[in-house]
Amino acid sequence: MLTKIMLITIEANYKFMNYLILAGLFLLSPIPQISPSIAPSSPVTLMAQYNPNQLSFEDAIAETQALLEKMASKSIPDSEIQITITNLVQTQTGARGFFVTYLTDERPFIDSPSKGIIKALQSSPDIVGELLVKNLVMSSASALAHRRNQDETMAKGSEQVRDRTLYLIKAVKLPIVNEKLQEMEKSLTTGQGEYEAFLERWGYDAEQKKVMKSAILEVKH
Repeated sequence: MLTKIMLITIEANYKFMNYLILAGLFLLSPIPQISPSIAPSSPVTLMAQYNPNQLSFEDAIAETQALLEKMASKSIPDSEIQITITNLVQTQTGARGFFVTYLTDERPFIDSPSKGIIKALQSSPDIVGELLVKNLVMSSASALAHRRNQDETMAKGSEQVRDRTLYLIKAVKLPIVNEKLQEMEKSLTTGQGEYEAFLERWGYDAEQKKVMKSAILEVKH
């Protein structure tokens, strides 16, 4: 039992660090050390133990990992999947923990989100919309950076995050996402606007900004 818990903990930490490299989010928060005590056997059990408003980043990662295991074994109905993710994305911390784990999972079922997943993401448009937009452009820029470093494996990983994010953006059909994409495109073009500080913080160059704008254009097609 202890070995199983340790494996879950190690895998959750690995996925988190992998996501930081893929999407370039390492400055958003310190890398958490996930305690074995928060690696539950089921997402429903964890949700019963934690108030969504009190859920830590580590808890959200562990809960999402447990949820994905249930999804992989097809032992959880879509209605419960929807409830779990809905609770996660009600806070910035929970939503980030969810996307950290979900977008980087290597299993192919992630590429075909259920209706429950889409409805859950639609339940928190402001938080989800902001993260989807940033994930889209950051993973696009990261793919280019990895190719410059001749790391094709990591470049493809970043592209997978980008493609999954693009799919979710089109699937959730949130008006606020389109608004934020327009603002992001404006900042990429003019160097001003809502995302001026965000772009300056990461120091993207002209070529990276070009691929970021290309990713935004893909949403419209």
